[in-house]
Amino acid sequence: MGITLHGIGIGGGVAIGHAHVISHNEIEIAHYNIAEDDVPQEVARFDAAIRLARQELETLWGSIPENAPAELGAFLSLHIMLLNDHALNSEPHLIIETQQCNAEWALKQQLDILLAQFDEIEEEYLRERRADVIQVTDRIFKALAGHHVPPPPPLRPDTILVAHDLSPADMVLFKDTDYAAFVTDVGGPTSHTAILARSLDLPAVLALRHAQALIREEELLIVDGVNGVVIVDPDERVLVEYRARQREWQASQRALQDIRDARPITRDGTEIELFANIELPGDTEQALANGANGVGLFRSEFLFLRDEDDLPTEDEQFEAYKQVAEAMHGQPVIIRTIDLGKDKIPKWQEESDAPNPALGLTGIRLCMAETQLFRTQLRALLRASAYGKIKLLVPMLTHVNEVRQTRRHLEEIKDQLRGEGIAFDDGIELGGMIEVPAAALAVASFLKQLDFISIGTNDLIQYTLAVDRNDDSVSYLYDPLHPAVAQLLHHVIRTADALGKPVSMCGEMAGDPQLTLLLLALGLRRFSMLPAQLLKVKRRILDADLTQLRGALSGLLAAEDADAVRALLAEIAVLKPAAA
Repeated sequence: MGITLHGIGIGGGVAIGHAHVISHNEIEIAHYNIAEDDVPQEVARFDAAIRLARQELETLWGSIPENAPAELGAFLSLHIMLLNDHALNSEPHLIIETQQCNAEWALKQQLDILLAQFDEIEEEYLRERRADVIQVTDRIFKALAGHHVPPPPPLRPDTILVAHDLSPADMVLFKDTDYAAFVTDVGGPTSHTAILARSLDLPAVLALRHAQALIREEELLIVDGVNGVVIVDPDERVLVEYRARQREWQASQRALQDIRDARPITRDGTEIELFANIELPGDTEQALANGANGVGLFRSEFLFLRDEDDLPTEDEQFEAYKQVAEAMHGQPVIIRTIDLGKDKIPKWQEESDAPNPALGLTGIRLCMAETQLFRTQLRALLRASAYGKIKLLVPMLTHVNEVRQTRRHLEEIKDQLRGEGIAFDDGIELGGMIEVPAAALAVASFLKQLDFISIGTNDLIQYTLAVDRNDDSVSYLYDPLHPAVAQLLHHVIRTADALGKPVSMCGEMAGDPQLTLLLLALGLRRFSMLPAQLLKVKRRILDADLTQLRGALSGLLAAEDADAVRALLAEIAVLKPAAA
């Protein structure tokens, strides 16, 4: 008799195969005191573990195959960067010296401090990086204990990896093996595991909680990455049904390669622009390989994930922005200014006393509070604009005056650069993110001050529905098909079109092919998503007929609940397009 587990579906598709349970043995953290004379030796032991962990990560990074997704190297680079951070490689020194304790206990105390501070970060993508910190420190703990991670055994192509979590280093260890899917106990929609699943285009289900404990080695599994379901030991009837679904998915995956070079034009002749969201400069390669028209969102926060005393210099930022601009060969690159959800950047050594970080000093508010930090970034961005088509994107707008202040900073910095004889794009465009209901409702006022807007649906949905989708007790209420969300999106898109200003979407909705028809019906013509999602969304665009969708718009907007919207979309999807 089979059991069914429910989690978060990632990557889409269906896989059927046998479980390989990955057991990461937990290391017990001992606590003992050491003599004062032994403190230097204990510090040296800790430093040796740091060096060994760094060497292991650098070896793994050097063994990444050429055809691996860019995200794999990016996340390993992030792990190396975290390992080099003062908060991990130096702060435990002070704990060892002041408490005269063993290195393991000092590292555990520092880890607890860091995790508490990550929990306060409102920005979902950054909050998910707490898992990376855990994985890096776990590697240090193992180095301290003298543990060696053996290479994985050869796997069959139908293998399904089952783990509590999978790190980028785990992914590299499995690089020479074929496997069909993976499932984990933890992970959210923007965790590194989810991003890697999408980039590898593998079916995956995360946040199953107890899969590793419930599933046995070699047990037959069905992984439904569309519906977020894992079926353990299915009966023959269920197997027959899912084998048919698997064949359909595999055929659709093969067909996607046929449209790689096709322009994203609807059946009635309207061309849609598809852009890529990227996390690191090296991600541009995959964006171009999947036919992106440019970069619709480049998060600049990766440069600021360092110790507070080691913020990136203007030149370091300039080189990173320049690298992306040059790599895109004149295609637009939209770079979002610093968007962190804490009261300083980054303030790892202190706890925030903000009662509600979600409504506190974040996005553009933080930039206005830390003007020197903001102006340094603007200088670097302006300098890099001489090397490509860079556009600026300001996050978390709620007041029009925030745009006016940003423009004043920009003009003052432009005057400085002119005086110094430094080249820049004098006509650089300034855009704003619409991710707060207030900005969505008053979008006309913002559009008078901005050159373009980009809709950040992740936060817009969260704020509109008053739901934290990372809170298990209410996450089921987080629904992008809620009628209020559709009505807000329609208002924003229609207003931008009326004023002749470009509007794009860079939130997760843009990369979900199940929502493409809805967004086209609402009038969206510019989508930005993870590179691995581009071909799936392009397929839906090529099959779409805008005349048909415009006819369905009134019904979609009149729907009273999300289920009604889903039913209408399903009906549209099965109808033959008028141009067919």
